[in-house]
Amino acid sequence: MRGAEALKGDLLKVKCKKLKGWNVVQDHHIEKEYSFKDFADALEFTNKVGALAEKEDHHPDIGLSWGKVKITLWTHSVGGLSEKDFAFAEKCDLI
Repeated sequence: MRGAEALKGDLLKVKCKKLKGWNVVQDHHIEKEYSFKDFADALEFTNKVGALAEKEDHHPDIGLSWGKVKITLWTHSVGGLSEKDFAFAEKCDLI
């Protein structure tokens, strides 16, 4: 991704509309909060996202609490959002 530029403006809104429950924040990152019945289910999801992150070599910020997991994505090398973030978000939704 080095040398690439971050996605901006209306393109971000169009891409985010294709994702369920994800929000663009300050044209810099996307985030979503997932709800679970308890801590164990939230932790299991977190571990699966972590395994995906290692496989994809794309590492989100993950916030874990009782019954909730918040995923925040952006591409550090471009200083904002890239196609890779939206692809990773789709994969999180499939877990």
